Amino acid sequence: MLKLNTFSITARCEKTGQFGVAVSTNLPAVGSMCPFVKAEVGAIATQSFVNPYIGINGLKYLEVGMSAQEVLDHIKKEDPEPELRQFSIVDNTGQAVAFSGERCDGWYGHRVGNTYAVAGNMLVGEDTILEMEASFHKTVDLSLAERLMKALGAGQAAGGDKRGRQSAALKVVSTEDYPLVDLRVDEHSDPVNELARVYEVAQTDLFPFIESLPTIENPKGHFAFGSLDITQEDKE
Repeated sequence: MLKLNTFSITARCEKTGQFGVAVSTNLPAVGSMCPFVKAEVGAIATQSFVNPYIGINGLKYLEVGMSAQEVLDHIKKEDPEPELRQFSIVDNTGQAVAFSGERCDGWYGHRVGNTYAVAGNMLVGEDTILEMEASFHKTVDLSLAERLMKALGAGQAAGGDKRGRQSAALKVVSTEDYPLVDLRVDEHSDPVNELARVYEVAQTDLFPFIESLPTIENPKGHFAFGSLDITQEDKE
């Protein structure tokens, strides 16, 4: 059983309806099994003795109309060892809930507010999630991705995972079935700051391309080959 000792923030943007998760831990590739997000449905972060089906099934339950609280209650009933789990859920109304089982390791806990939940286990102390929450409140004028990145940075600066650092991830969805932002640092000595660096590069080298992709409303997309420096050879 893989144990992800992690700090994360799960949130919905009130202005845009976007959902996202930012997360870091001292194991490789946290982005592969902790954040679960779906456009116009919700966001879930699953951690501690991680059960990926909390995210997989949780999104299915949200999609059929269950609230975040109803999904939390259902997951606790169907999981054979809920006391080992920690997870956060935000639904499409902005309701946020979190659960920290009594057998999570080290310092563990969570904070929940309107549209967001912050959670962590095996941490240096409560300051990690308190600083993440405070950062999220202070950055309301920024995009959801930027708010999540800054909250993750605040958590790391406050101590983060007491065992050290290894991986970090940021995933945000907007209106499409594909993500608006999906960035990962899978193995690094300073993953949160490296993720922030990658995010800055993506702002000029990736995000304009994502914005031009085909959408449900516009299957042709908005490709402007000159502005994105895309040639016929690149397309092939």
